[in-house]
Amino acid sequence: MKTFLSIGSGPGIGFATAERFAREGYRVVLSARDLSKTLVLAERLKGLGYEAHARRVDAVNSADVAELVAQTESQFGAVDVVHYNAAIIRQASIAEQALDSFNTDLAVNIGGALATAQSSLNSMANRNSGSILLTGGFFGVNPNPDFLSLSLGKAGIRALTLGLFEPAKAQGVHVATVTVAAFVQPESEEAAGIAEAFWQLHTQPQENWTAEVTYSR
Repeated sequence: MKTFLSIGSGPGIGFATAERFAREGYRVVLSARDLSKTLVLAERLKGLGYEAHARRVDAVNSADVAELVAQTESQFGAVDVVHYNAAIIRQASIAEQALDSFNTDLAVNIGGALATAQSSLNSMANRNSGSILLTGGFFGVNPNPDFLSLSLGKAGIRALTLGLFEPAKAQGVHVATVTVAAFVQPESEEAAGIAEAFWQLHTQPQENWTAEVTYSR
């Protein structure tokens, strides 16, 4: 059985994407800082007949992210798909944003994604297969001054994806992002649509791989 690891598993995009992969026969490992909430999501998937596990991870800590990836690989043999969905959505302009919270935001919004890619890429490349999927956002293309740290984080997600795409492809690994240009609620049509976009990216033939798709409503 293949393994899908979700980092930053919330009830919206994170859960919908995990459920989409579970529907295709993947074992799902959900992870987030609040283990109790993650356990509830895992139980929902189990109730649908899927194999699901819950783990705690603090995406602000790159070592924590790397340890989660390593533990998942050790337990299940491989991580076939990793989805980085963690983000701090803070409404604050440059005048309102304190430097310490700004640095924390960026550590989650882009630092954790880098840690995910670093800790996943080598083992995927050794198998010449795997997908690293990243949740992007339209603020990374059109920054919003009232969501400054999120805008910079999503710009970082896009740059990370585009920068890694070709070298990872040469190693058989698909690095891709869905740039979300929509407001997403849990269990919504938007969440399901974004999940489907991630599935379609993962299942593209290698000769047709793309680095980015935009989801909008």
